[in-house]
Amino acid sequence: MKIDVAKLMSVAVVAGMMSLTGCGEKPGVAEKTGATVDKAVDKTVEAVKTSADKTADAAKAATTATKDATGKAIEKTGADMQK
Repeated sequence: MKIDVAKLMSVAVVAGMMSLTGCGEKPGVAEKTGATVDKAVDKTVEAVKTSADKTADAAKAATTATKDATGKAIEKTGADMQK
């Protein structure tokens, strides 16, 4: 079966034109959904970063408090031993 190049090209041109007719200036459902998903992802990333920063700050504060409490306990124990 011999394929006619002119027929093949015309089919390709028609297919290309048909695929471009769906591209308008108004965003379609897929574009709107994609934009909504993008916004949701951005908000989630920011929330995770904020949460991670707060967790790191809390961990530093807990470490400092533990260090201070341990130091006081050691000093008290030393003072009690000297009595």
